[in-house]
Amino acid sequence: MELFDNLALGFQTAFTFTNILWALGGAILGTLIGVLPGLGPVATIAMLLPSIYSLDATPALIMLAGIYYGAQYGGSTTAILINVPGESSSVVTAIDGYTMARKGRAGAALAAAGLGSFFAGCVGTIVIAAFAPPLTELAFKFGPAEYFSLMVLGLIGAVVLASGSLVKAIAMILLGLLLGQINTDVISGVPRYSFDIPELTDGINFVAIAMGVFGFGEIISNLGRPAEHREVFTKSVSGLWPTKQDFKDAFPAVLRGTALGSILGVLPGGGALLSSFAAYTVEKKTRGRPGEVPFGQGNIRGVAGPEAANNAGAQTSFIPMLTLGIPPNAVMALMVGAMTIKGIQPGPQVMTSNPELFWGLIASMWIGNLMLVILNLPLIGIWIKLLTVPYRFLFPAIMSFCCIGLYTLNNNNFDVYMAAGFGVVGYLFYKLGCEPAPLLLGFILGPMMEENLRRALLLSRGDWSTFMSRPLSAGLLLAALAMIVVVMLPSIKSKREVAFQDAD
Repeated sequence: MELFDNLALGFQTAFTFTNILWALGGAILGTLIGVLPGLGPVATIAMLLPSIYSLDATPALIMLAGIYYGAQYGGSTTAILINVPGESSSVVTAIDGYTMARKGRAGAALAAAGLGSFFAGCVGTIVIAAFAPPLTELAFKFGPAEYFSLMVLGLIGAVVLASGSLVKAIAMILLGLLLGQINTDVISGVPRYSFDIPELTDGINFVAIAMGVFGFGEIISNLGRPAEHREVFTKSVSGLWPTKQDFKDAFPAVLRGTALGSILGVLPGGGALLSSFAAYTVEKKTRGRPGEVPFGQGNIRGVAGPEAANNAGAQTSFIPMLTLGIPPNAVMALMVGAMTIKGIQPGPQVMTSNPELFWGLIASMWIGNLMLVILNLPLIGIWIKLLTVPYRFLFPAIMSFCCIGLYTLNNNNFDVYMAAGFGVVGYLFYKLGCEPAPLLLGFILGPMMEENLRRALLLSRGDWSTFMSRPLSAGLLLAALAMIVVVMLPSIKSKREVAFQDAD
């Protein structure tokens, strides 16, 4: 009964005119960003962080959440129509979705993606509502030692589940941890590694690093790519409704994708990307009906499964962020940053101290998903036209808005220069094939880890065994160790590489 009372409070908060407007704005903007290749939700949320200063906390987070799950919808549109995944999690959707479009079945592919996403989004929201309260109760039992161990597990999980090279992922985490050390010491109050630059005594501005690495870095890397002429299937998007057989084939794939995404979304480094890769691998290994179209040649299961998984993963990745204050991926790290900007300490106390914010955000996800499925299918024509706008007009406008946003943070040029510097760093990461998301997780979790480590040692009078003598802390550290051992096993290592290569 308590769950229904909480959801009633959430819908009461979300159904105010202002919050519905911000949810709609976030959903439309997220879809737009998902449609534009190379501009993901991380870059967009990073660019929009300055704008939330003038908003209340609830509408600000509702809008940012809308951008996140809206981008999952939009990314599939370009993946299917022009074989350009607008979002990294839509890479696998392009394999069968684009082939379906070439065969004149773009409408069926887009509808399967849209309806699968809506179903998975709703299930993901129910999962959050059901599991968040008990997890929050558990979180209240956490002391500094447990929080430190949980963050160690989170960072190791982010390394293990990151796409690409393990060495590069570790390097990104370490670089993030080191950048997080540039601040004023929590206990002694002495500035560290600030090189006598006054602006660095409070640390590197989170918005500057996020906007630089993800926003400017993405823009520079996009401009470095050759402009390819791609065919847009405007004439093929006519019959939007899938056939009866399509529904029969797609529905089990949607259920499998939703279950997989709901679980993987909670894991550190998981979220939408890992969920969609895993769902595609599962669908390929699942026996289909006789005479089914082979995978890679326009199989609707190859669209419905990953799309359901990436939306369920996007929703459930809010669970560790809302209940424990631990971001499982780069977007959630930005959400933690947004909560901090609004003066809210992420963690278990959010549910008790800000119930309207907590449950309003959860209820807004269901409303946002409904808006997206209603909006997306009729708006396909507009998205196609938008794809014809040349990058040379699009990116200068984005850069201008970024610089204005950065300047308004502290009315200081320093943040703009800092973001520009990180833009070059972001481009180098792109060239070296380094995934920058772990850097952001390390940067966010580094100071929190240090603070909890020092608190735990102060409370235990310098006794390091406190981390193993407390059962919850010891369990988390053993889980982290098990994760390292498992990923080093040759059979697992090769399977991990194959899982990520399947979508190349």
